[in-house]
Amino acid sequence: MRTPRFLPVMLLAVLLSAVAGGFFGSTALATQDEVAQQYKIFTSALSAIEREYVEEVPSDRLVYGAIDGMLKTLDPHSSFFDPKQYAQMRERQEGRYYGLGISIQVIDGDITVMSVFEGSPAYRAGLRRGDVIARIEGEDTKGWLSEQAVKKLKGPKGTKVKISIRRPGYEKLIDMDAERDEVNITTVRGAFMIDAQTGYIKLGDFSETSDREVGDALDKLQAQGMKRLVFDLRDNPGGPLEQAIRIANRFLPRGDMVVYTRGRVANADQDYRGTDKPDYTGPMMVLVSRQSASASEIVTGALQDHDRALVVGETTFGKALVQSVYRISEGAGLALTTGRYFTPSGRMIQRPWDTAFDEYLTYTLREQTPEREHAASALKYTDAGRKVYSGGGIDPDKFFAGPVQGYSPTRFGRSLIARSAFANFAESFVAEGDTRMGSASEGKTRMARGFTVTDTMVADFKKSLQKEKVKIDEAAFQKDIDFIKAMIHYEIDVALFGISEAQKNLIAKDPQAQFALTQFPDAVKLTELARNRVTSRGGNH
Repeated sequence: MRTPRFLPVMLLAVLLSAVAGGFFGSTALATQDEVAQQYKIFTSALSAIEREYVEEVPSDRLVYGAIDGMLKTLDPHSSFFDPKQYAQMRERQEGRYYGLGISIQVIDGDITVMSVFEGSPAYRAGLRRGDVIARIEGEDTKGWLSEQAVKKLKGPKGTKVKISIRRPGYEKLIDMDAERDEVNITTVRGAFMIDAQTGYIKLGDFSETSDREVGDALDKLQAQGMKRLVFDLRDNPGGPLEQAIRIANRFLPRGDMVVYTRGRVANADQDYRGTDKPDYTGPMMVLVSRQSASASEIVTGALQDHDRALVVGETTFGKALVQSVYRISEGAGLALTTGRYFTPSGRMIQRPWDTAFDEYLTYTLREQTPEREHAASALKYTDAGRKVYSGGGIDPDKFFAGPVQGYSPTRFGRSLIARSAFANFAESFVAEGDTRMGSASEGKTRMARGFTVTDTMVADFKKSLQKEKVKIDEAAFQKDIDFIKAMIHYEIDVALFGISEAQKNLIAKDPQAQFALTQFPDAVKLTELARNRVTSRGGNH
C-alpha cells in the first residue's frame, strides 16, 4: 500500500478532531481511545479515496472539505478558512493593506473591477467599476484567477505596477503606472449634517479602525453644531466584538453593561462594560434592517436596553454567537462558536435555526410585519421598564419596512439591484471637470454634483435594460419609479462623487430614514430617561 500524498495536511485533520473532542479547554466528549478510533475511520476513508477514486483529487480539497462538512453539523456560523480565505479575513478586519484599493472579480474570463475604495491609488487614477484589467506588467490577464491578479497588484508601499485598462465603450487600452500605497478600508460610509441640528453617521461594517472612525465623525459633527444624531447600522454585518464595545461606550456612561457572553467553558463567560465617559449624550436614533447582524446588534441592543436611543427600522438578523477565531496549521483558520451574546437586559440575540439552516439563512428574503409573536418567557425590560424580547434579533421601537436602501420595491425592482442594473447604467456618466483617463471619458454624459434625475435619464435607463434583454414589468416599473430614480442617483453619485455624497443625497429621499426623523420627539424622551438614571446613580462614573 503506497503512502498517501496528503500526509502533511493530515496534521490539520488531527487538530480539528481534537477540536471536536473538546481540545480547547472544554470537558472531554470522548476518551482518547474513542478519538483514536474515530480518527482511524477518517484517515481510512481518505486513503480509500486516494487509492480508488476515478480521478486524482487534490489532498487539500479532501481535507478542507471534510473539515467544512464537520463544522456544518454544528451551527450556521462555525466555519473553516483555507490559508487564502484566512488571510483575506484578517485583511478585512485590520482595515488596511498595501495595493491599489480595488476589489476584483473574474467575469467571462476578465479581471473586472467591482469596486474602488475612496482615496485609494486606483480612485486617484480614475479607475471605475466595470473596468477590465487587461494586462499586468505586460502579461495578458485573460483567463487568470482573481488570486493571480491580487498577487501581482499588491506589493510594498511606494512601488509601482504597470497595468492596462479596458473600459466599456472605449476600444483602446489605457496604460498606466499605478503606485501602491496603504489602502484604508473605511467603515464609516458617510458622516454629515442632515440639517442644522441633525447629524448622520453611516457605519457599513466593523473593522479594527471603526471605533476611531466613529469618534472622528462625532467630533466633526459636534463641531458643526450637531444636537441630535441618526446612527445608521442598516445592512451592517458586524465584525470584531471589542469594536462594538468601544463604539457603544461612546454613547453610554462608564460602567454600563454593553454585552455579556455565556458558553460551555469557563473562559467563555465574560461581562463587558463601558470604561470611558461618553462622547455624545444628546438625543439619538439608531436605524437597523433585517440584514443588521452580530456587532451591530450588540451596539443596538445595548443602546436600547439602557434607553439611550430610539431604534427604528426592521427586526435585525439575530446572529449573536461568540466566534473564537483560531489560526491553525499551514496558515488555515477556524471560526468556532464558543458562546452566545446577551444584551444588558438578558436578551439572547441569537435566532433559532432549523436543522438544515435553510429557514435561518433565508431570513432576509422574507417579509416582516410590525408585530411578531413572542413567548412569555422571552419578555425582558429596559432600564426604564420598557418591554423588549429575547431570542430573535433586536426588535425596533418603531417598525418601518425598508429592506433595500430604506425602500420596499417590488420583486421587479429588487431584481434590478440583483443584476447591478443601476451600477451598470452609472458607467455611462462622468463627472464634470474629471480629466482622469483622458479620452476614455469621451462620449460619456458629464454630470455635476447636485444633479437631478430627469425623465430623459429614466428613459435612457429603461433603454439600457432593454439592451441587456431585461423583461420590463411596466406596472412594477411605475410603482417603483421613486425607488428607481433614487437608485439611479445613488449609483451615479457613488461612481462619480463618492459614497458619502451618495449617502447624503439618498437620505433626503429614503422613506425609512425620513420616517425616523419624525420620531425624534420620542428619542428626546428616552434621552431624558437615560439622563435621570445616570443622575440618580451619581453621574458618569
